[in-house]
Formats: sequence, structure tokens, C-alpha cells
Amino acid sequence: MRRLFALVLIALLLGVGIVAVIETDPGYVLIAYGNYTLETSLWVGIVLLALFTLAVYLLLRLIRRLLGGQQSLASWIGGRRARAASRLTTRGMISYIEGNWSRARRQLLRGAKNSEAPLVNYLMSARASYRLNEPDKMREYLGAAEDAESEAGIAVELTQAELRLHSGKFEQALATLVRARRNAGRHPYVLDLLHRAYYGLRDWSELAALLPELRKYKVLSADALDALEREIYSEMLAASASADDGGEALRQAWQKMPPALRQDAAILHSYVALLVQGGNHAAAEKVIPRALKQSWDSRLVREFGYVRGEDSARQLAQAESWLSAHRDDPQLQLCLGRLAAREKLWGKARDYFESSYRLERSAEVCAELGRLLVALGEPKVAAAYYREGLQLKETGLPELPMPESTIPAARRLAGS
Repeated sequence: MRRLFALVLIALLLGVGIVAVIETDPGYVLIAYGNYTLETSLWVGIVLLALFTLAVYLLLRLIRRLLGGQQSLASWIGGRRARAASRLTTRGMISYIEGNWSRARRQLLRGAKNSEAPLVNYLMSARASYRLNEPDKMREYLGAAEDAESEAGIAVELTQAELRLHSGKFEQALATLVRARRNAGRHPYVLDLLHRAYYGLRDWSELAALLPELRKYKVLSADALDALEREIYSEMLAASASADDGGEALRQAWQKMPPALRQDAAILHSYVALLVQGGNHAAAEKVIPRALKQSWDSRLVREFGYVRGEDSARQLAQAESWLSAHRDDPQLQLCLGRLAAREKLWGKARDYFESSYRLERSAEVCAELGRLLVALGEPKVAAAYYREGLQLKETGLPELPMPESTIPAARRLAGS
């Protein structure tokens, strides 16, 4: 209250002072322009100048507001179009996921018109055109995507390669991917597409060369990479076995294989089987015992029965030395039967075959017993083994009713 009273008092004193000054000397102002003159006191002139200044300020502010309003209107209209483009793009993506390719392309292209970043719209339109089996449209929209974004070259090439891979055009996809493979660290997906292209072309040597980068950038899971590596080198082994060079290509392929894979049981078995099939019995005779010292494998033992060593008696003795630790292995008994038969030790061969039969009844051991017993003059027993082997081999026969055992007429009469 006191503060207000003080302010009022100061204002009254200032007013009285100003009035006293005006009455003492009102001053004189003359403004002349051409034939026009304006005469007034100094104090009235100051008031008019203040009013003029205020009017100019208000006019400038009004003009600024009008211009700013136009910009705001343009900004609002542009924002509205951008939001509409975003909604169309979202709807187009949903339609694409739902499999409505034609509608998806139409929505995506409409959304691209007012989008600030139409690259995605054109790439997805190209994918939709591929689904619609319209390659010309696909190429058109891929070109539009590249024009829309100068740095989108890799994305466009990867999309084109992926679509070609999907349609089985592996060579064309590979040509695109080789161009796109500039920086695997920045674009690891190109390595995945390359691996799919090489796999489709069955180019195992290029896949083997690509494996280190696939591991480095973790393009596939560790298990998937291990399985791929195993398949690559297995296929390379099989391909090398077809060369007509006395098994040299096969041995070189085996030596180039990573050491860990040479210890893999399945690959080792494949290598031994290829050696035997190619007639490289001496190499197989050396490889199998060394491998069995490291780890017992019944499949390798079975292959040992197919090996035709230079000294069959020594080979038989080698196999019999395994009996003490693996007497219950049916494949070892089968192998011993075959090696004994090769030495014309018919009784021993029969014993080994029958031991294998007792451990595991298989069509293979039944066939071995059948042909041996035929040669030994026991056709009835051989026929029983052949019959059982045939039944073991044909496991998919449907259940059918069988005729009852017939009794000869003479017996029926005697029984009556």
C-alpha cells in the first residue's frame, strides 16, 4: 500500500513539473515541405512524433505476421501431405505382407509422391512387381529407387540379386553380387546372398573360399556354418573321386581339408568308401586301422571287409586282433567272414557270418550266408536265409490275409 502511494505521488509531481515547464516555455516547431507548412509547439510535436513512431511499428509488425502466416500455412499443408504419404506407405507395407501385391504397389507408389524418403517405396514396389511377374516394372522401380537416393546403389543391387536368387537365376544374381561386394564389413548381407548363389550353382571351391568371411562377419549361425563346411568338403571329395588320375585328386582333396574335418566320422567314412570304390585299396588299408585306433567306427570296419589288400592273410589277422575289444560288433563279425572267405577258410567264414547273424539279423548277412551255403551244398538252409533276407529288406509290405496251410487229400482221408 505504501509502495503504491509513493508511485502515485511521484507521478503527480512529474505531471506538475511537466505542466510547469510547458507553461514556462511551450517551444516552437515548424515543418515545411513545398507549399505545405506545419506549425506547432514543441511538446505537441513530440507527442505527434511518438504517435507516428508507434504507428510505423504496428504496421511493420502486422506485415511480419501476415508473411509468417503464409509460411505457417505452407508448412501445415506440406506436413499434411507428408503424413498422408507415411500412412500410404504403412498401408502398402501391410498389403505386401498380406500378399496383396497389386494393392501394395499402388499404395506404395502413391505414398512415394509426397514422401521425403521414397527409396523404400520404390524398392518394395519392385518386390511387388516381381511377385506379379512383371520384370519390366521391377526394373523400372529399381531404377527409380536408385534415382531417388544417390547412395542407394548397394541396396538396389542387393534387392535385384535377392529377387534373381528367389527365381533360381543364380548366374545373373552372382554377376550382380560380384559388383556389390565392395565392403563386406558394411554390407554383410551380400556375403549371405553370395553363399546362396554359389550354393545354387554347386560351386564348392568358391564356397570354401567364402567360408572365412562368413565366419568373420557371423552371417550364419555357428551350427549352420559347421554343417555348410562339412557339406562343402564332402561334395569336393565326391567330385575329386570322379577324376581319372588313379586317385591323386581324391588324396589332394583330402589333404586340403581342414584337420578338424579329417577327424569327422562321417567324412572319414566317405573318404574311405571313395577310396575303395575307386580301387585305391592300398590307401584304404592304411587309413582304416589308423582311424580305428583313434575312435572305433563300425562303418569303417564294414569298409575294411571290402578292401582287397596285397596280403589278405595279414589283413585277416589285423581284423581278428580287434575281436578281443569288439566281439559284440556285428559289422566286425561280418567283415571277418568276408576276409576268411577271401582266404577260402569256409568253416571260419560261416562261423563269423553266423555270429554276425546272431548279433544283428540284416538282409546283408543273410545274403552272405545264403550264397556261402549254396556253394557248400546246403540249398535248403541257404533258401531259408535268402527268404529271411528278402523279408528283412522289404519292410514296407502291407498286411494281407494269407491262405491257411493246406493238408494233402490223402492225409485228410486218413484223418477222417
